[in-house]
Amino acid sequence: MREVLKSYFDFISDPQLEKMLSLEAIYNEWNQKINVISRKDISNFNTNHLLHSLSLAKIIRFKPGTSVLDIGTGGGFPGIPLAIMFPETKFTLVDSIRKKTIVVTEVAGQLKLDNVYVEWTRAETLVNQFDFIISRAVTAFPVFEKWTRGKFRKPDLNELKNGILYLKGGDLKDELFTFRNRVEIYELAKYFNESFFKEKKLVYLPASK
Repeated sequence: MREVLKSYFDFISDPQLEKMLSLEAIYNEWNQKINVISRKDISNFNTNHLLHSLSLAKIIRFKPGTSVLDIGTGGGFPGIPLAIMFPETKFTLVDSIRKKTIVVTEVAGQLKLDNVYVEWTRAETLVNQFDFIISRAVTAFPVFEKWTRGKFRKPDLNELKNGILYLKGGDLKDELFTFRNRVEIYELAKYFNESFFKEKKLVYLPASK
């Protein structure tokens, strides 16, 4: 996996790489105590979780000072791998399930990620604002978009305008119909060779001004 990560992301430092490579063992250990990743997926951890999370970095490299909200982070994806990759970006990871936020807090502590903040709450209750809001398929996109309203900062700090970065797979035509003139869809198979990415997409929706 070391060479795979280096081939896809040549800007990763050695210390960052070591932290990323340690994630599989850390999550395997936690999964025996609290089931945050399905048994089917844990055996393909590096592709299905680590690499999938890092796929956002193929589209954007967050600038220092960027603030990112990960809604429905689950076990910490995509937030934890991205926090390793972008140590000068602040990541707030939220989930409504207490046991999951416990695991994420402990993992962030083990990795000494001082740019990660974990909250046990529902997205709708948040009052802070962020540059980007990210997630991995926690609900239908129109529902997710409603959760994000009023939660974006101004002005834009990065090359991409502030907005939603949403990882999801399959046919999204119906789900994204309402946003068809605003949304941009990145086919992740263009960036990765693994078959897992065949129907995986990154949906980008700029925030409404």
